[in-house]
This record gives sequence, C-alpha cells and structure tokens, in this order.
Amino acid sequence: MSETKVTTLRLCKELAAELAAVARVEGVTVSEAVRAALYQYVANRRGNENFKKLLQRRLEEDRELLERLGE
Repeated sequence: MSETKVTTLRLCKELAAELAAVARVEGVTVSEAVRAALYQYVANRRGNENFKKLLQRRLEEDRELLERLGE
C-alpha cells in the first residue's frame, strides 16, 4: 500500500451501524469496507461518460484560471 492519509468521515448513526454490520459479516474492518466502496465509486466515475465531460470542463476552467494567475 502507498502512503496513507487519515480522513474523518461523518455518518449518521444508522449508516454507521449498517456499515459496521456489513464489515463484521464480511470479516473486514470498517476502514477496509469504506476503502473498497471508494475504489468502486472512483472506478465507476472513470467509466462514466457524463463524468468525463464534467471532468474535461473542470480541467479547462482550472487551466484558464491558472493561466490568468501566471500573467
């Protein structure tokens, strides 16, 4: 595993309890269950055409801003 970063995640009590139960059933830690869900979330976005369009638009906006700041 590469370098890690600690992130705080706020969940409602019901979701936290469900997450803990799922992790127990699967025999993994809550952190492992969250990481797996996040890997899946990111992978789904990478394959989503609408997300790719939004990403391209954001890259163009950021490029324009950075170019203005560099003037």
